[in-house]
Amino acid sequence: MRHVPGWLDAAAADRALAALRDELAWEQREIVLFGRRILQPRLIAWAGELGYRYSGQTLEPRAFTPTAAALLGAIAASAQGAFNHLLVNRYRDGHDSMGLHADDEPELGRDPLVATLSLGATRRFVLKPRRPSLGGAHAIELAHGSLVVMGGACQRHYVHGIPRQPGAGERISLTFRRLLRAPAGTSQ
Repeated sequence: MRHVPGWLDAAAADRALAALRDELAWEQREIVLFGRRILQPRLIAWAGELGYRYSGQTLEPRAFTPTAAALLGAIAASAQGAFNHLLVNRYRDGHDSMGLHADDEPELGRDPLVATLSLGATRRFVLKPRRPSLGGAHAIELAHGSLVVMGGACQRHYVHGIPRQPGAGERISLTFRRLLRAPAGTSQ
């Protein structure tokens, strides 16, 4: 895992945040968590030529907006990887969160490269090993304009998430990935 604070300077991050708020089609969807259907505790948007399936739902293909497309190219160059899908999480305030998980869907392959750009309020990113022999949990404060790149066996050995953080403001995170194929059972 690599953390790059200030990957975007404050002015560029401000412009990207404002543009993405307006350009993206935001939704709050139901997911399946421990066998129960619940509303995600955040808003989502996405883009990509292939559908993406996680937590019991499939996100159909959707075109990249101008700002998302520009960021896709810059992130790919910085992360030294090719990406074809973007999942965007909008945490409206500190009550919105993302539970511990790994980006380990079969469509991503064995050791996916995942890059996340943070815009808006600083939030705590927690990285926890799946096995105690790998050490303890780590927390990183992801500030406006910071980039996190996870590659190699990271998704196989660790889970990550954004816990609730009362008092925190709005944050948008853009997670870039490369889908190797459409999810099984879809016509894409």
